[in-house]
Amino acid sequence: RALPWREDHEPYHVWLSEIMLQQTRVEAVKGYYARFLSELPDIAALAACGENRLTKLWEGLGYYSRVRNLQKAARVIMTQHGGEFPQELPAIRALPGIGDYTAEIRALPGVGDYTAGAVASICFDAPEPAVDGNVLRVLSRVTQDEAPVTRSAVKKAYEAALRPAYEKNPGKRSELTQSLMELGACVCVPNGAPKCAACPLREICCAGESGVWSRLPVKEAK
Repeated sequence: RALPWREDHEPYHVWLSEIMLQQTRVEAVKGYYARFLSELPDIAALAACGENRLTKLWEGLGYYSRVRNLQKAARVIMTQHGGEFPQELPAIRALPGIGDYTAEIRALPGVGDYTAGAVASICFDAPEPAVDGNVLRVLSRVTQDEAPVTRSAVKKAYEAALRPAYEKNPGKRSELTQSLMELGACVCVPNGAPKCAACPLREICCAGESGVWSRLPVKEAK
């Protein structure tokens, strides 16, 4: 899809969009994203914004802890990183899967594994997967894996399984992250039958071949 936060790989834009998209539909976010950036075009402006103005810009999106953490993180970036979004990319990794490209990003308030992986791979071409609900659904169906995706250990296992694909494809990591997101959002959809005929993974999808896609992903009762 043509989305405004995909027009460039500016870390502030990608980070802001990922925070806004948490528990909020894409169509609802578009307008808020444009208004927010018109008022606060960079991290310095976000860090300096007054509380009332910031809350007003977020009004209607809900979950206000998101925007409070967004500003806290912006202030950390200004004071601890010289106003530049942290980028942790060692030139050499001793062994595949060893090391951490996202520790500095994850240390920012309100940033978890998924957001850190999204920013690192999309903006900095880091070999870091970004596994959200959409990606969990795609992978569980492709592999016909009935392990409950609500378990953190399962998510970690999927991240580890994806990492070699990122390692082997420098220059394509942004596309890989966004393609997996799109597969889950538009093809291997959360509600209703997946569009298997249009799926580029249909030839290797175990659940599609066996017809058990409706059972996956497995989620444990809350």
